[in-house]
Amino acid sequence: MVYLYTPGMSIENIHQLRALAIFAVVVESGSFAAAAKKLATSRSRTSETVANLEKQLGIRLLNRSTRTLSLTSEGKSVYQHAAQLQQVLENVEADTHQHSLSGNISLTCNYDIGVKKLVHYLAAFEALYPEISVELQLHDEPLDLIAEEIDLAIRVGIPKDSSLIGRSLFKEPMGLYASPAYLQKYGVPESAEVLSAHRWILLTQYSGRKSVELEAQGRRLKVTPEFVHLCNAPLMMQKMLVCGMGLGLLLPTTVTEEVACGELVPVLPEWHGGVLTFSLMYPSRKHLPLRTRCLVDYLIEHFTG
Repeated sequence: MVYLYTPGMSIENIHQLRALAIFAVVVESGSFAAAAKKLATSRSRTSETVANLEKQLGIRLLNRSTRTLSLTSEGKSVYQHAAQLQQVLENVEADTHQHSLSGNISLTCNYDIGVKKLVHYLAAFEALYPEISVELQLHDEPLDLIAEEIDLAIRVGIPKDSSLIGRSLFKEPMGLYASPAYLQKYGVPESAEVLSAHRWILLTQYSGRKSVELEAQGRRLKVTPEFVHLCNAPLMMQKMLVCGMGLGLLLPTTVTEEVACGELVPVLPEWHGGVLTFSLMYPSRKHLPLRTRCLVDYLIEHFTG
């Protein structure tokens, strides 16, 4: 059973509860170093906390070696109770800070959305709420929000995981682009039927079979290029197109600057590669801190606007 703080509880007991929670994080992380990183403290302080807890309890909780940690039989029993504390502390933190417009929010998205769209909104949000800091993690492969303890994510589609909540941000059709240098060398496509003869740059995540499907006014066309470069990062794909390495499908709003300065040119603009739906996702928790809810509402308003 886990005992929570009451007005009569001693400071010593409160410290012991905190030490038990830290012990649980060490067990779940697999090492003092990994636990210290998650707790935003030092390895030595984390190790010292667990050692003091063992001294207070009069038992050894962990078997330590140069490379691994393992639970003793007594440690396994204590951990069953201590593991509940981390969720308890998270709920208390959410309850006590949900009315505060300060603190940290962790957010992840892919590179092109982060660099080309999100950064401008974050700068404006920071001006409105200077006490809220953002920890931004850019990855072109989706991260596990629960395991990585991330507050928000911008992703394509809607969440299939019932532990996540999804809020629609925006929808946009993929447009076809190439550089002037490429078009001068290989010619401007006169119709979609000749696209398969061109060199292409395809995004690995959406082109596993090295083919693309295009749409135009109810018509559909499958294009299987004779020559393909594959890339798993949309931002790098943009750079490859600018360098004249082929044709490719991109989100129009992420290449407005490149089009305006003439680095990229729309090709057969009546055709597009399907509509992508971007969502703002976050773990399904009972209490969402006010700072997080504020950023959620701000991004939804400005992305949709």
